[in-house]
Amino acid sequence: MDLILFFKALLLGLVEGATEFLPISSTGHLIIVGDLINFLSKEKRDVFEIVIQLGSILSVCWLYHARLFNVVRTLKSDVQAQRFALKLFVGFLPLAILGLKFHHQIKEALFKPVPVAIALIVGGLVILFIEKLSLKAKISNIESMSVLDAFKIGCAQALALIPGVSRSGATILGGMSFGLSRQVATEFSFFLAIPVMFAATGYDLLKNRDLLNTDDAGLFLVGFIAAFLSALVAIKTLIRYVAEHDFKIFAWYRIALGIAVIAYFW
Repeated sequence: MDLILFFKALLLGLVEGATEFLPISSTGHLIIVGDLINFLSKEKRDVFEIVIQLGSILSVCWLYHARLFNVVRTLKSDVQAQRFALKLFVGFLPLAILGLKFHHQIKEALFKPVPVAIALIVGGLVILFIEKLSLKAKISNIESMSVLDAFKIGCAQALALIPGVSRSGATILGGMSFGLSRQVATEFSFFLAIPVMFAATGYDLLKNRDLLNTDDAGLFLVGFIAAFLSALVAIKTLIRYVAEHDFKIFAWYRIALGIAVIAYFW
C-alpha cells in the first residue's frame, strides 16, 4: 500500500469538498494542487476528480434531504414543488447545452494552472466590483424567484465552464446581481449544483468507464469520503458566514492565489 498516494488522495478530497461550494473554484484548486503534487496520470486524475465531486454533491443532498424528499413526494400535486423543480431544470439548461458543445475545447485549452490563475484573479476583481455596488435585494426566498430569474442565474452559472471562474461564485454573484438576497442566492446555488453535478458526473463516468478498475477503489474511496465530509463543513460554514459578511475575503484570496500560481509556474 502506497501511503503517500493515499495521502495525496485524501488531500485532493479535502480540497474538493472545501472549495466546491465556496466562490473560489474547486476545479481550479484541483488542477493547481493535482499538478503540484503530481497525483496519478492525467486520465486517472480526471476520473478521480469526477468521483470525489460526487462526494461533494451528496453532502448537499444529505443536508437538504428533508426538503428534497418533500419536493419529490409532492411533485405531482403541489404547485410550489413543481415550480421549484422547474426552476432547477431551467437553471441547469444553459450550462448543460454549452457544456456538451464546448467542454472538450475548453478542457484542452484552459485546464492548466496559468489560465486558471488568470481566471481566479479576474473573478476576484469581479467579486470586488459587485460588492462595491451595494446591490439591493428584492427576493428574500426561493419561492419568490421567477422562472426567468432561474434562467438568468443558469446563464451566469455557464461561465463556470471556464476553470477558475467558480460555479458557486458565478451563481451566487449572478443571483445577487439579479435581485436575490445573499442568503437566497447562496442556497439556490446549493440546489442548482445537484442536477449540474449529477449530470456532469454521470456523463464523465460513462465516458471514462474503461479507466475504472478495482485496483484504484481504495484511493477513490478515501477521496470520496474526504470530499463528502469537508463539503458538509464548508456548506454549514458558508451558510453562517453569508448571514453577516460579504464575499470580499474570497475575492482577495482568489487574487493572492492567482498571483502566487502565476509566479510559481512562470
